[in-house]
Order: sequence, then structure tokens, then C-alpha cells
Amino acid sequence: MFAAENGLKGDPRLQAISEAIRVVPHFPKPGIMFQDITTLLLDHKTFKDTVDIFVDRYRNMDISVVAGVEARGFMFGPSIALAIGAKFVPLRKPRKLPGEVISEAYVLEYGNDCLEMHVGAVQPGERALIIDDLVATGGTLLAAIRLLERVGAEVVECACVIGLPEVKGNCRLNGKPVYILVEPSQMDNCC
Repeated sequence: MFAAENGLKGDPRLQAISEAIRVVPHFPKPGIMFQDITTLLLDHKTFKDTVDIFVDRYRNMDISVVAGVEARGFMFGPSIALAIGAKFVPLRKPRKLPGEVISEAYVLEYGNDCLEMHVGAVQPGERALIIDDLVATGGTLLAAIRLLERVGAEVVECACVIGLPEVKGNCRLNGKPVYILVEPSQMDNCC
């Protein structure tokens, strides 16, 4: 569900978040309109507002794990975890975590990838939130859900700063709700 359709309609913070995201055309390959959140991170007020919206939503949901998807989920996840009293668990690309890991492979539009998590980082019955910057096809989030559920966690929700308009009609992945702040920025924010 989009935040503007779930109690935040007209909230000026959403407009500021949308305006702070830069569009980089043809990156990383021709035809892609890359949604660059690094410009959002440069604006401390808008960055704080982004985190605050998520914190307000998850503060009273008894979440004990915030799982951040590499790499941009790492930018929001730790702050949210600290604010709601949860631990932060990184979901990393292959061969980035030392020690024993479990893996979940998934298919992307342009190939295959994999997420890994430390064995023992999440315990059975823990309530988890998955955070990433953007949801497009949902493949990465589905892999994150499967990874956490394999160890017995209860995935409460997935949260993303940006969601493609096509996601609007189907804001559930594997039965899990997806909470999205804004739709992609347009070209007029790119420069």
C-alpha cells in the first residue's frame, strides 16, 4: 500500500521525499531510469522524515528484526531498528558475510542473484520487517521473505521508499503487505 493512500494523503513529507530523489537516465544500462536515493540522503531533514514515517508505522508492531536488503536497505534499516528497539540484520550479496550463512537465489529481469544471511541472526518466531529502497518486480523482496521464513521468522511487512506504479494494484508479496512511501521521481528531478 502506498503511504498517501494509508493516512498520509497530503503529507508534505511525501512530496519532499519524492522531490529529493534524483533520476539518472540510462543507468546502469540503456533504458533504465535509475532512482538515486543518495540525493535524498544528502538532505538531512528529508532523510529524517523518511525514517520517521517508517518508525511511526512500525513502532508498536512488536517487530524484533529489521532486515535490510543490500545495499540501499542498509541506509534506512539501522536507524529504523534503533528507533523501534529491534536488531538490524543485513541481507547481503554472496560472499560478503563471514561465517556460516544461508542463501536464497532469485531471478532478476537481467539475470540471477542471491541473498545471504548469517545462521543464527534470526530466531524462530521473531517478527521481522524487510526494508529496501525500491520495489519493482518484487523478486528481491520475495527472496528476502523466503530467507527469513526458512529460519522460522514471521515477516510482518516489507517497506520501500519507492514503488513502481505497477505495484499499486498488488501491494502484497507472497501474502505479505508492502508499504511504499512514493512512486518513482520523474525526469524533472534529475538535474
